Amino acid sequence: MAEKKTTRIQRQNKHRIMQAALEVFSTSGYRGATIDQIAKTAKISKSSIFYYFPSKTEIYISLLTETLEEWLEPLRVLDHDGDPADEIMKYVDRKLQMSRDNPKASRLFANEIMHGAPNISDILHGSLKQLVDEKCVIIQQWIDEGKLVSVSPYHLIFMIWAATQHYADFEVQVDAIVDECMGRDQCFDEARETLRTVFLNGLLPR
Repeated sequence: MAEKKTTRIQRQNKHRIMQAALEVFSTSGYRGATIDQIAKTAKISKSSIFYYFPSKTEIYISLLTETLEEWLEPLRVLDHDGDPADEIMKYVDRKLQMSRDNPKASRLFANEIMHGAPNISDILHGSLKQLVDEKCVIIQQWIDEGKLVSVSPYHLIFMIWAATQHYADFEVQVDAIVDECMGRDQCFDEARETLRTVFLNGLLPR
């Protein structure tokens, strides 16, 4: 049987639900969030939400899966044939930009991880691990070729995640500290240049 096509209105409604759910889950967490809150934020009825999603858990998992897919794309395009410094810095820049543009998604994911990742454990041990393994092979090849200094590829990726996602997961703290001396644009410009300097000075052979 052919899959039933969705209409433009249906796509718009589903998008509204997902955006509202992101707002609610990133603020209240999975346990604190309710369908009532999502419906109110989306300005849509509860029955309409259940038309698209059978449960709160289904909305939550859909959000997490969508977020993870978006975040992994910059890592997927890390190219062995590219210049190592350029490839790594493009990855850092893209991750930092994503933290700037969608901090709620980052906090949603961080909260899931801090609670033991009960809803996405299969993804972490499956597709995520497989992708990281593949890219660590590329980084190790660059190291073996003398293009980068000897570091652990895995811990390098962890450092990039920690350094870039900090600006989303600890947005309130960052804003409290830097707002007095610089604006948001300047903050991210300086963050980008600082990360570039630290990573390149630490990774490129002298």
